[in-house]
Amino acid sequence: MTSRVLADSLSGAADVLAYIPSPAQGVWQLGPFPLRAYALCIIAGIIVAIWWGERRWRERGGQPGAVLDVAMFAVPFGLIGGRLYHVATDWQKYFGADGNAIDALKIYQGGLGIWGAVAFGAVGAWIGCRIYKIPLPAFGDAVAPAILLAQAIGRLGNWFNQELYGRETEVPWGLEIYRRVGDDGRLDMMGGVSTGVVDKVVHPTFLYELLWNVLVVIALVYVDRRYRIGHGRLFALYVAGYSFGRFFVELMRDDEATHIAGIRINSFTSAVVFLLAIAYFVFATKGRETAEQLQPAAGRPWPWQIGALRTFGAAGAVPGDPDGVGASADSGTEEPESGDATEDAEAKDATGSGDAKESDLAGAEDVAEPGDAKGETVSAEAKTPGEKPEPPAESATSPGMKATETTPDPDLAKSSGDSGNAEATVRDNGTESGAESGATKSSGSRQNDS
Repeated sequence: MTSRVLADSLSGAADVLAYIPSPAQGVWQLGPFPLRAYALCIIAGIIVAIWWGERRWRERGGQPGAVLDVAMFAVPFGLIGGRLYHVATDWQKYFGADGNAIDALKIYQGGLGIWGAVAFGAVGAWIGCRIYKIPLPAFGDAVAPAILLAQAIGRLGNWFNQELYGRETEVPWGLEIYRRVGDDGRLDMMGGVSTGVVDKVVHPTFLYELLWNVLVVIALVYVDRRYRIGHGRLFALYVAGYSFGRFFVELMRDDEATHIAGIRINSFTSAVVFLLAIAYFVFATKGRETAEQLQPAAGRPWPWQIGALRTFGAAGAVPGDPDGVGASADSGTEEPESGDATEDAEAKDATGSGDAKESDLAGAEDVAEPGDAKGETVSAEAKTPGEKPEPPAESATSPGMKATETTPDPDLAKSSGDSGNAEATVRDNGTESGAESGATKSSGSRQNDS
């Protein structure tokens, strides 16, 4: 009697644990705002991908912050592309006889085609890498395992939505699909609340894909550390590995889908993308990029700095400028957004004219010293202790003032010789004209800048 009761209890426990239950609901109302588990899983996956991708990029020698910068472009493009692919391949649900075209915009109800997300996300990443001067293949290698892990996390959203499951089955790990109803009492399998009634038991294909993704992530990390591959080849392995598993997962599904030559479109796409990814892996450049090759050419502006982005894309930012707003002097494509550039130009002109005047005055001091019959200059230190030194030449204090000419002692002028006088005259005249020229240039530059 006791053994029979024990056997019955074990049998009952086995029946309870035989199948995987679905969540009772996937949407919770927080006042007027619905909190959707599907959206939370997608957001969690994006956060993990950016965090881990950033760590991997820095380990390869990349500049910190680059992954977040590029993600500002890649993530929106990926979401739009994923939705477009889903709507295009299941267009009957939205534009068919019983469809509603407005539902195509309701991305929170699920429906993101991974192929469209990867394709459009790659376009967004290419734009970001072009702006920030980052090599796209190396960037893809760094974020490839992180992207696939994000896909695995996102598959949990399919579990909450009771979608992306396979054919009916009796395997012990089958998934129970509950009948759900909304607040109005109508059937709502995705957004409603479970009634406790099991509608059917199916293959949890979302779980199969999740586990396969995790295995490929581990394989990618191992291959990357063991063989140190680069130039986009690790990203190609990610695409090939995911496509291989997705092909067989699609064979287990029997829900409504578009077919090409009798084959589900996702199976067809998986096979084609797999072959293309393998071809790239075979023919792409071997080895890995150096840390120097991953560095951008100059400072990186934030994605929301529109003016700085235009400057960066047109002429490149000035090295060392953290905001990336400086442009090269010869670009001529962007005007300064504030008066700082004008003030800097004026300061440079004033400094340049001052330097010119100092050099001219230095040339004026090289006139022949009195008592030097050959016209050679004699330094002040070389004079006899009892000799009175010559007073220094007065320097110009403003761009418009001429340099003061040096006048030799009248008593000693005769002994200096004709050659010395001629040399002094030429140099004094050169000093005067040089000062006038520098003043004219500085004045003209100030007028142009103002």
